[in-house]
Parts: sequence; structure tokens; C-alpha cells
Amino acid sequence: MYDRIISADSHVAETEAWYEDIDPKFRDRRPRNVDDPRVGAAVVVESLPQVVPLGMICTAGRPPEKIGTPMPWAEVNPAGYDSATRLATQDQDGVVGEVIFPSVGMLLVLHPDADYKKACFDAYNRHLVKYCSINPQRLIGVPQVAIRTIDEGIQELEQAKAMGFKAVMVPGEPIYKDYDHPDYDAFYEAAVALELPLDFHILTTKSDVFPVGRGPHICGHQRFVRGNQDIISMLVFSGVFERHPKLRIVSVESDASWIPHYGMRMDAAYNHHRYWEQVNLSKMPSAYLYENVYFTIQDDHPVGKMTELLPMDRIMFASDFPHSDGIWPHSKEVADRLTKTMSDTHARMITHDNVAKLYGITV
Repeated sequence: MYDRIISADSHVAETEAWYEDIDPKFRDRRPRNVDDPRVGAAVVVESLPQVVPLGMICTAGRPPEKIGTPMPWAEVNPAGYDSATRLATQDQDGVVGEVIFPSVGMLLVLHPDADYKKACFDAYNRHLVKYCSINPQRLIGVPQVAIRTIDEGIQELEQAKAMGFKAVMVPGEPIYKDYDHPDYDAFYEAAVALELPLDFHILTTKSDVFPVGRGPHICGHQRFVRGNQDIISMLVFSGVFERHPKLRIVSVESDASWIPHYGMRMDAAYNHHRYWEQVNLSKMPSAYLYENVYFTIQDDHPVGKMTELLPMDRIMFASDFPHSDGIWPHSKEVADRLTKTMSDTHARMITHDNVAKLYGITV
């Protein structure tokens, strides 16, 4: 097993300190820490229907029987909000670097006030620079962009690049129209020119966070990937990748063993209904799925037996630290099990080389 694992999807646990540098206009309304008796450690964000339950979310390393019981701030792993101990948690997990996404910010995406959301994102991004500064090659932060307008979205890309970031996290729920609208072409052109992948994380769409479905609540965990699948289909069939062949997006925390079947379904729909639906592409839809989209996985063990069917140069291993779905501190063990049926080349690709190449990481 290759021993230089990089997690392509990890997180921080934002405290209220992450939003102290907010636009003064919003200072009295910034997110606040609380210990909530129902969930433990939490962040209150005005106008959201519930607190952000970090005491339920940021519980990596806890035994399953403890997940779902309130965990106060005093028990939250400090590596989630203070980078002084973050490198030690990486060493404990057997990883040499992490691509880092928000936790509170995933729900802030759904905030109804676009201006407030933008102010929170900007404050978060500034704090993220400080958090990662202890070792920017091992802590690869991904800032959030709001895209209230296309012009402002392009400015956000330029600012992210100037701040040293290597990608941006795009909301699953857009403020301005939807991502297949032709107005976004200028935004995509800028992303390509600036060499910034666009990262779409699960649980940033309304359908993921507020799923409507049948059966008990746990059934919702099976639906989390669907928001990203919808985004991918939209970008493929609307011709976004056709017009921007060098555009790179990342489907974060979506796993990958579903890709061959999904590609087959897209191709079948295209073959049977392209004239009826008035869709014309120069390649089969699955080609864009395999060429323009990257995917992060955790313990998606079927991947190890599907290497001939998957775009192995687009799949990236992740720990999801410190979330409850995460595999910390067992990433190396999980990676060993996942890759044991793979060639050494494929094992290196998904645990290190793909993510290193995509984000320009040198560790």
C-alpha cells in the first residue's frame, strides 16, 4: 500500500471565531457557539430552521453507539477548529495532507439572505487562510464562493487565486439562475483560465439536506449523493462540458461505485431520446462524466473490484475527518483494504497521485 495518503475530502469545525472578521454590517448577526442540550456543540445561524449540530456531525473516532448522543464543545476534537493540533491528527491517521472543506458552511449555503451568506463566506475564507498557514502543503483549504452575480463570481475566483487557494467550493443551490444557464459561460471560462477546479460537496442542496422520501429518517442517508448527480447530469446534457472541455469539477463525498451504471443510464437516455429532447453532443454523455468530473470516496470497497469500469485517474480517497461518516483514525487501514485487489499504480493514483495532480500538491 502506498504510504503517502492525501485525503481529498476533510473538514473543519467552525467556531464563532471563524466569523469574527465578518463585514461590520453583519457583526451582531454572525454565527455563535452554543452548547445545545439536544445536540451538544452547536452553532446558531440566524434564519436557519435549526442550529448546526457539530456535536452530532464532528464525531469521527467515536464508537457508532455514541454517534447521535450530544457531545459538548469540550469534547470536540480541537483539530477541527485550531490547526495547532491538525498535523498530529493527520499523522495519527496515516495521511500526509488533507483538502479541507467547511462544516457550518455546508448549511450556510442554504441561507435565504444572499448578502449575509456572502459576508459569512468571506469571513470564513480569510480565517481559512490563517488556519492552513501552519503548513499549506498539508492543509489545502477550499474557500466558498457565493456567486450573487456572474461578475462577482468571477471576482471571487480571482480573489481565491490571489489568496493562494487551489480550488473553490461552489454552492449546490445557486443564487443566480442555475448552473446550466449560458450566463455562467464567463464564470467557467475564468475557472479554466485560473486553473481552479469547482468543487460541489454533497449536502449543499435542498434535496440533500431536507430529503422528502419514504421510510424512516435513516433512509435519507441513501439520498445524499443525488444532489451531485443532478448537477453532473445538468452540466453534461446542457453542453457545459462541451463548451468548456477543460473545465474540472469535483463531486465531493459522493463515492464512485455508482459511476458505471450512471454513465450507462445517461448514454441510454441520449441514444433513445436525444432527438425528442433536442440534445446534441459531440461525445457520449458518459465521456464527459469520465473526463470532466472527479470523485472522492471513503470506504467504497466495490471500487477495488471495478478498476476496468471506472475512471481511475479521477477517483480520490478521503477520510472525511472529523465528520461522523469519517474513517479517522483508520484511513490507512481502510485504504489498505480498499486497494488490496488493485495494481500498485491504481493504488497510488487514488490515494495520492490524482489529488496531488488536480490541486498541485507536492507532499
